[in-house]
Parts: sequence; C-alpha cells; structure tokens
Amino acid sequence: MSQNFQPPAPDSFTEAPAAPAARTGNVGLGIVAAVVAALVAAGAYGYIMNAIDREIGYAAAGVGLLVGLAAGKVGGRNPILPLIAAALSLGAVYLGQLTFIALALADFGNVGVGEVLSKAGVGGLNDIWKESVDAMSFLFLAIGGFVAFGAAKKVSD
Repeated sequence: MSQNFQPPAPDSFTEAPAAPAARTGNVGLGIVAAVVAALVAAGAYGYIMNAIDREIGYAAAGVGLLVGLAAGKVGGRNPILPLIAAALSLGAVYLGQLTFIALALADFGNVGVGEVLSKAGVGGLNDIWKESVDAMSFLFLAIGGFVAFGAAKKVSD
C-alpha cells in the first residue's frame, strides 16, 4: 500500500472552481492604519491651516476621508470600525488645530515648534485652543467625524 496517494485532478471542464474566500479584513490592522492616517492627517491639517491662516471645512473633510478610508479598506467589514474612524477623526482635527496654534506661535516668536512645545506644552496649547474655539471649530470637528464614519462604512461594503 502506497503512502503517496494523490487524489485525481479535477476535470476543468466539468467542475467549477472554488469560490474565493470572503474578505473579512483585520480589525486590529484597520485600527492601526486609522491611527497612522489620523496622525498624518492632523499634521497636514495643521500645516494647511498655518499656510492659509484659517480653517477650512474641506480640509476637515479630507482628514475624515483619509481616516475613514484607512480604517475601512484595511479593517474590512466590521460595525465598530466606522465608529472608531469617526472618533479618531475628531481627535485628528483637534490635533490639527493644536498643530496650527503651535505653528502660529512659532512663527510669531520666530522660534522652532519644538521650543513652543517645550515651553507651552500640550496643556498650554489646549488652553489657547479653549480661548479661541468657536462654533466653526466644532463644526469642523463634526465634519471630520461624519465623513470618517461614512467613508469607513462605504469602503468596507
């Protein structure tokens, strides 16, 4: 009796090929991708605001889109990912606003951003943010979160 038994090859004319496995994604990897996208988008958002010296809704929507696409494409179809993407997008827009404040202070004081961060710290930047926040700032936060939720949901379908 032979130990090297090989099943017969399928007849390519009569047997259908196996269906590809359904894409389930990796939720953990999706979250990591969304965090990385949120950090990159926050920096870009802050630099864009500094370059034009104001906030714009399209940039906040871009932050949400980038975070949502990263979460949905990498993480696949999971109902928690759009919520996580929305929360990360809110954080990214907020960090972008803090980046803008740090860059503006660095420009004003003719110093580097590192010096601003070492002297003011995140708490000091947050205090300045609280004094300058208005309804539009909250609208931009909401736009980023809304777009991230929708993008993550759409690309994972």
